[in-house]
Parts: sequence; structure tokens; C-alpha cells
Amino acid sequence: MTTPRESTVRDMRGVRDVRDVRDVRDMRDMRDVRDVRGVRVDAPAKLNLVLRVLAREASGFHGIETLFIKLALCDRVSIRTDVPERSLTCSGPAMPSAGLGAPEQNLAWRAAELFAERASWPTAFAIHIDKYIPVGGGLGGGSADAAAVLRGLNAIAPHPLSPPALLALAGELGADVPFLASDELLAWGWSRGDRLLGLPALPTMPVRLVTFDAGVNTGAAYLALASARGSAGAPRAALYDAASFASWHAVAALAGNDFEAVVAPLHAGVARWLPQVRASAERLRRAGAPGIGLMSGSGATCFVIGAPERDDDWPATGEGESLVETRTAGAIVAPVPIV
Repeated sequence: MTTPRESTVRDMRGVRDVRDVRDVRDMRDMRDVRDVRGVRVDAPAKLNLVLRVLAREASGFHGIETLFIKLALCDRVSIRTDVPERSLTCSGPAMPSAGLGAPEQNLAWRAAELFAERASWPTAFAIHIDKYIPVGGGLGGGSADAAAVLRGLNAIAPHPLSPPALLALAGELGADVPFLASDELLAWGWSRGDRLLGLPALPTMPVRLVTFDAGVNTGAAYLALASARGSAGAPRAALYDAASFASWHAVAALAGNDFEAVVAPLHAGVARWLPQVRASAERLRRAGAPGIGLMSGSGATCFVIGAPERDDDWPATGEGESLVETRTAGAIVAPVPIV
């Protein structure tokens, strides 16, 4: 039996796929448009296909190794610069009932403020976010919105930042933001996840997400992992070659998430659904397909990448649980001007 929220999200299938966005004009031409008043930007979600947590660095952050991929599932961010003051509003099917807190605490607001500080423009902005990415589930929704603000403002700025400067700015906002602000569909990340190596994109694949109203506290996940490892400490970094990321079969052989063992005891939804997505991926692999079944980030979203199965092969979702059908992203959609 589907929940109302599940039905809503399922009805959005295809709408968020980048292939359905018709206006992908080259933003280099936008700066020739004198009457640009703002910009609309898609903010794609991400998955971690590999996530290895390494030792704590001198900065206090743990080093990680991760394989990022963007999804067709997107928030849609619009930014107006022809306004007298700064504001941020949110709506959409993935909005939590309690909202997202004060606008000034939103990462998208902080991204606009930081961009204005570095680029000396704009003096005011009105940001609106249509939320389709479930909140707090390891899909990078807040980071995606911040990255979209940076990309959008830079596209219409009188004096845009260079690509390296924009990515450096993104790194000040959070570990996931540089990848989501980049033009890469697939990338290997290390250090905090903000050091990136862009990789050749893989063919698009269907993705089934299991999302939850209740998320996982990232700090609690790191503490649980450190406790579970005890005196053994973190694993050492491994050596990978280019072939490890060259095909879905190769990525499926490498896929894994160090947080899974410790998050399942912290989150009933992960404990229930992680075995399901793993079993689904195993069935796909036995059939010769490159199935991947994991938890994303520090949780709680679980996912399967591969050919979709019949709904009756899956248990019914419970209260606070939803199934979301999407795909891995097939293109980066350029920001679209508001004139």
C-alpha cells in the first residue's frame, strides 16, 4: 500500500529527468542579454556509489574516498536579482511538514551571500526552491541547492568567477557542494570529498530510492563508526586504476559504504530496507546486470541501481517511507535566464 507522499513522488517520474528540459541554451550567450532579471537552475541529487571513511585528519575532519554520481531527480531553484532585499522561500512535494528553518540558515542563502561577497554582486536576491529531493537522506539536497545558486549567479554575473574560483567557493560551503557545482556527472572524491577527479560518464541507469521522513544524524554516524572500529582504527587508502570506474560492472564490483554496518542499528528504516536493496541488486547481478544496492552517504536513503523489478517483488512501504523512481543523470542542464 502506497503512502500519499509516495504517490506524489511517483507521479513526478520523468518530470525531473534532465532529458525533459528543453531550454539548454549556452550560458555564454546569456551575458549578451541585457534584460536578464534572474536565472532558473536544476539542482540534481547525488548518490555515493563508494564511500570509505579514512582516518581523522589534522583539520578535525575524517578523510574519505567516494564515488559521486548525479541523478535526474532535481530540485528546481530560481533566483531573481531585480529585487530590493534578500529573501528565500521553499515549496514542493519533498518539503518537510515542519519546514526547513530560518531562511538565513539555509545553505542556499549562505551560498548567495558568499558569492555576493566575492563577486561584489548582487546586492539583493530572491531565491525560491521547489523541493523534489527528500530532505536529510544522504542525497545532497541542501548541497545541491547551494551549488545551483552558485552556478546560476555565476552564469549571469557582470564579472563571473573563474571555474577554479567557483569550485573553491563551493568547498567553503560543504564537502558535497564542489561536485554538485561541477559539470561532472561522475567523479572520484577524496580528502573531505571536495578534492575531485572527473570521470567519463556512464550510460544512464534506472534508480529506485527508498527514502524516509526521519534522517540520520551525521555526527552520530561517525561516532558509531569510530566506536565500532575501536583500536583497529580506520582502513588505509587503496589504489584504484582507471578500469575500476570504466563500466557499470566494474563499479558494481567496487561499490560499498562503510557507514552501513553502524547506521542500520540507529535507523529502523535502514535496518528494514538495506537487506531488501542488497537482495534486489544480487538478483540483478545473477541475471547478468550490474546491480548496485547500497545506502547513500551517512544515510538514510537506500537505493538500487539497475533494471527495475515488479512492484510485487518489494514489500509495501510503511509510515514515513517512500519509493522514488528516477535515473542517473545523462547531461548537465545549463541555467536558464529569466528575462
